[in-house]
This record gives sequence, C-alpha cells and structure tokens, in this order.
Amino acid sequence: MEIKQKDNEKKGAFYIEINGARVAEMTYSHAAPNKIIIDHTEVSDTLKGQGVGYKLIDAAVEYLRTNNFKVIPLCPYASAVFKKKHEQYADVLA
Repeated sequence: MEIKQKDNEKKGAFYIEINGARVAEMTYSHAAPNKIIIDHTEVSDTLKGQGVGYKLIDAAVEYLRTNNFKVIPLCPYASAVFKKKHEQYADVLA
C-alpha cells in the first residue's frame, strides 16, 4: 500500500489510492514556513482495522523530520495518535 503526497505550498495531503480512488487521506495546511496543521483524517471502511491511519501519521512524521517542520494536530484522530505516541513524536510537535 503506497502512501502518496500532494502539496501546493498552502495545503497538502498524504493519501492512498486504489484503482484511481482515494481510500485514505490525511489533509494539512501550512501554518508557517516550517509548520503544518493536520486538519482531517479519513479512512474508507474497506481499510478499517489495518492500521492505515497510523501509516498516514507515520508518513507525515517522516516528512516533518526530513523537512525540519513542526505540526499542530487539530484533527481529532491525529491529535489522539500524537498523544498516545507522544514519546515517539514529541520532536515534531509545535
């Protein structure tokens, strides 16, 4: 399952497509030159229980670390994951 990223320097998304349809997506907005806000996460019912939401978060964290960005997880799902895995992700939290 390949996680793709799209970014237009204002907004972006990490997502998974199957047969041309987005079946999982986590969207974000740029809040500053080095800060993003995760504002929405959605996973299709067909992928529930496979840890896809966590994989989207992990892809975002890798992107944040590579680009020296920080994150504000406003999306309820992302916020819960960042709290649950605080020790793993503390370095990227704004």
